[in-house]
Amino acid sequence: MTAQPCVPDIGLRDAPALRWGVAGPGGIAADFVSTVQRHTDQQVAAVASRSAARAQEFGARFDVPATYDSYDALVDSDVDVVYVASVNATHVDIALRAVAAGKHVLVEKPLATSAADARRLADAARSAGVLVMEALWTRYVPTYVELARQLAAGAVGDPRVASVTVGWRAHDGRLWDPPEQGGGVTLDMGVYGLWFAQFAVGRPVHVSASVQAVDGVDTSAVVALAAADGRLASVATTLWNDTSGHAEIIGTEGTAVVTDHVVFPSGFCVSGPSGRHEWRDESGLSGRDGLAWQAAALAAYVAEGRTDSPVHSLADSVALAETMDLVLRARTP
Repeated sequence: MTAQPCVPDIGLRDAPALRWGVAGPGGIAADFVSTVQRHTDQQVAAVASRSAARAQEFGARFDVPATYDSYDALVDSDVDVVYVASVNATHVDIALRAVAAGKHVLVEKPLATSAADARRLADAARSAGVLVMEALWTRYVPTYVELARQLAAGAVGDPRVASVTVGWRAHDGRLWDPPEQGGGVTLDMGVYGLWFAQFAVGRPVHVSASVQAVDGVDTSAVVALAAADGRLASVATTLWNDTSGHAEIIGTEGTAVVTDHVVFPSGFCVSGPSGRHEWRDESGLSGRDGLAWQAAALAAYVAEGRTDSPVHSLADSVALAETMDLVLRARTP
């Protein structure tokens, strides 16, 4: 059986407040700061952009006291944590600067656009003794915390097969950049599906992918993954249109189906010989408000003296990056 790490529940306001600096005042940063300010005690103390005007506009919107027009100025400030929310291709560079300055770092997914860069960042974090965490925020919401707990307790027996579909119609022009510049469906949307597969059946030992590409940009992919002991997973992802977000895990004793959407879950249902059991997230946070959970988790881990996430480690992030590398190599015109 694939045993998912189980950790004590982390309350949104349990951990001591840290001073956060935001690198890249885009849409995801706005969602993150909005929910962190409303639902946690964490303090957003600074924001940086290559554009002073953008940093100042973001600072005024969210009452962030310090604004900078360079990322170096941000990492040299008195923040405790840097949240890297810039475009994908810049994640590792900014994160490495923060690590070198002794800051903890929450890096938007994907951690890196290549496995080599993911390893480089992981090695730097370990050497510096700081916590670097990939912002796969779905792993920290109550649904997946509880699902991991129930899987470890044998709710479906031995997980043997997982399947997931994820994707949205692409509105962001940057998605049409080549993957080397951080674009494409795999790095933006497929990462969620590939993460779920890894969560459900373990790190893959074999990956096979069929990938559609337009001018070198991956637009759709169907991926088959095999983990140790023959466990299997399938992932379908596309940027052509919205998908159902269906996600399920089939085991020897039952099946777990995520309720609503793999990325925006409201709970899950386990069905088996003993009947049907439904678990619902009663936290009151839905949609992107769930981004607050990863901030609370990071702050709790720092307070505990951890230098790696106990539920999605740097080794997990590197394995995910390795899988994405293999998928992207399968691109066809």
